[in-house]
Amino acid sequence: MTKMTEKEKAAQGLLYNAYYDKELIDERAYCKALCYEYNQLHPAKIKEKTSLIRELFGKIEDPFLIEPPFICDYGYNIEIGSNFYANHNCIILDGAKVVFGDNVMIAPNCSFYTAGHPLDSERRNEGLEYAYPIKIGSNVWIGGNVVLLPGVTIGDDAVIGAGSVVTKDIPSGVVAVGNPCRVIREVNDKDKNF
Repeated sequence: MTKMTEKEKAAQGLLYNAYYDKELIDERAYCKALCYEYNQLHPAKIKEKTSLIRELFGKIEDPFLIEPPFICDYGYNIEIGSNFYANHNCIILDGAKVVFGDNVMIAPNCSFYTAGHPLDSERRNEGLEYAYPIKIGSNVWIGGNVVLLPGVTIGDDAVIGAGSVVTKDIPSGVVAVGNPCRVIREVNDKDKNF
């Protein structure tokens, strides 16, 4: 039986060593270099910016726009649907898959963290972490300064209020806010008039 690589462990949601594994270190370094290049481009260099994101991400549907600065860990674990928009200072720590549906709008300063660490300090100090996928449905609006933690799913047509910390799944068709983020109401017909 072959020993699993740290990358294979991460893909299966097992504890893995991201700190000292050469393959993962090299992949993050490559990704960081592309992010750096992306973030230094003049705003008018649309073609170059688009090309760099295509090189980074695992799957892309057109159109999309990601305002710099943008930071991710690996890039290849990120998938975006059509009509995707991320405002300034989007951070995606993609040790696991981060999948966005169609028509997703992300306000400034939002963070998507697939990675977490053991609570036990001895294991944590060994460089161990885990990564659980994040899934965002279609027609979702995520307000400014929102943080999504490992393993959460946001349903279609949901709105996540500014400043929220999403620790658990949010169903479709609701407005959810707070720390921890919780559903406050359904999106309804009155919202069409606002």
